[in-house]
Amino acid sequence: MSDPRSNPNRKANRTALACAGLVAGMTGLAFASVPLYDAFCKATGFDGTPIQGAAPRASASGAHADDSMIVRFDTNVSAGLPWAFRAETRKVEARLGETTTVFFQAKNTGSAPSTGIATFNVQPGLMGGYFVKVECFCFKEQTLQPGETMDFPVVFYIDPAMRQDSNTSHLSEMTLSYTYFASKNGAPATAALATTGDRGKKSNF
Repeated sequence: MSDPRSNPNRKANRTALACAGLVAGMTGLAFASVPLYDAFCKATGFDGTPIQGAAPRASASGAHADDSMIVRFDTNVSAGLPWAFRAETRKVEARLGETTTVFFQAKNTGSAPSTGIATFNVQPGLMGGYFVKVECFCFKEQTLQPGETMDFPVVFYIDPAMRQDSNTSHLSEMTLSYTYFASKNGAPATAALATTGDRGKKSNF
């Protein structure tokens, strides 16, 4: 009787199964990498992504009454979405450790209903770990009828711990930037932008 371990067909089958398993694992990792990276950015503030969290407790905020930052707001709309989009104010002075509320407004200027979804970023990127969004409209689909206008609140605070970080302690200003894209299957339709080179258009109305 021959040793089954020396059977070349058995070895080939094992090799094929191993390769198939490796391909399946890599495919699963590829699909998971985008949401995992997004979750990592939101949890750590990496790459200028604001952290999401609850409002700070007044007793634990560590804020000083005379310590604040200027927060500027930048709004953009992808060329594939017929919307106008703006912040109610171009900038606010936000006290560190205290919540601030700002409203944004979007309007469908097209002749048909359309659905948009917004992405966001902060600059300088190092502030991503200290800019905490308590409430935000980003990554939530919004459908507007022709001519319809909708207001969206953003509630945030700046962690006073930024003053203990040598990379951010000297900063007095930062920018919160939003870009609205046409929604595709519940996600920003950014793939088309990568092929057309479109970086979006400024929108104030």
